[in-house]
Amino acid sequence: MSGRNVVGETTEHLHKFLLDGMRSWEAPARLEEDLKFIPKDREEVIYIYMYRVAQNPNLMNQKRPRLAPVFVKQDPNDEKSEIYYHRPPIIVDVYYLLGVHSKFRSDAERLLGWMMLRLNEATHLIYRPRRFALPDGREVDSLGRPYDPNRFDGEPGADEDEDDGLYMEKVSLSLVDDLTVGDAINLFTLHEAPYRPFLTYRARMALDGPLYKSSGGSIVRMDRLERRDAPSGPASGHSPNGRVRGTPVTPGQKKLPGPLPHRIRKDESNESED
Repeated sequence: MSGRNVVGETTEHLHKFLLDGMRSWEAPARLEEDLKFIPKDREEVIYIYMYRVAQNPNLMNQKRPRLAPVFVKQDPNDEKSEIYYHRPPIIVDVYYLLGVHSKFRSDAERLLGWMMLRLNEATHLIYRPRRFALPDGREVDSLGRPYDPNRFDGEPGADEDEDDGLYMEKVSLSLVDDLTVGDAINLFTLHEAPYRPFLTYRARMALDGPLYKSSGGSIVRMDRLERRDAPSGPASGHSPNGRVRGTPVTPGQKKLPGPLPHRIRKDESNESED
């Protein structure tokens, strides 16, 4: 689950993840979003272009409000917490086209292979505490604290007691075959850019809007479990809790299949040994 800005944040994290992998390079590649950008003579470029956003119907939730896992106390000395609900999120798939360019074709293919291995390590681009927007504009985590994305660093054993029960959000990334060569040529031609080797990746996320506060919960009213103004029992036609009981139907004697039994009688007494 993520907020309304998660699409742009995912693109930024994708840039950052590739740049972090090139820290040890003597001449790191340049990241560009404009497909028609013409690099210098020996400059290596990685093109990152988001070309499609689609709703995922397979993970679509029912359109009904759900209880949000947020516990915000109105009074710090009060044990009770306010109840919030959130609408069903929009599950979306965001598709990226990643192309490479270099002066020599072999260098571009090397860069493409490195990029595949680097993004294969990205089991998730975003892994941080889940952000909840309250009706008054405040942003909190699931424990009701002011939202801080750096509070949880993801390492085991870090603030386990303080962050017990903290809800996390995750944006996954996977390599997919979404564009054919013809579609890619049309896309490059549309941007007046030369055709380059490319890969397509899919990021899966959820768009979740602000919460809304409950008006006090639901009230369930029940009658007395036993009616004292009318007799109970089979003869009264009512069950002990007051519901109308149907007329009992005596089952008829069933005829056993097969030949007629001999010397067989019904055991009418529990103490009988015959």
